[in-house]
Amino acid sequence: MSLKQHTEEMKQLIDQQHIRFLNTEGPVDKKSHEFFSQVKNETAPMFELNNAWMEEAEAFVKNRKARVHPNQVKSTHENMEMIILHSYYLDVPRKRFKELYQSSHYVLDMILSDLEQQ
Repeated sequence: MSLKQHTEEMKQLIDQQHIRFLNTEGPVDKKSHEFFSQVKNETAPMFELNNAWMEEAEAFVKNRKARVHPNQVKSTHENMEMIILHSYYLDVPRKRFKELYQSSHYVLDMILSDLEQQ
């Protein structure tokens, strides 16, 4: 899968997690083993996609083909991990979640823009 495909999939993924965050009623029983297993099973492919995206994005920006700095890729990777987890556990304020979401979209959009200019 190409970086463009991974980036577009990550945008869709964080959009879905944003909707989950906004539409899920809390609070969540964080000590429930059953809930933990459900989250682990549902998020495993999301984390795999995020890791694959980071590897490709890092290679792309290290070759100086992008306006995005390598540190932005690393930060975006971490932000997307937090988006995934917070969308299940609902343990951050809406404002913070929205900041993570918007920041991630900004970097993903910049990478897509740089890919299109090549």
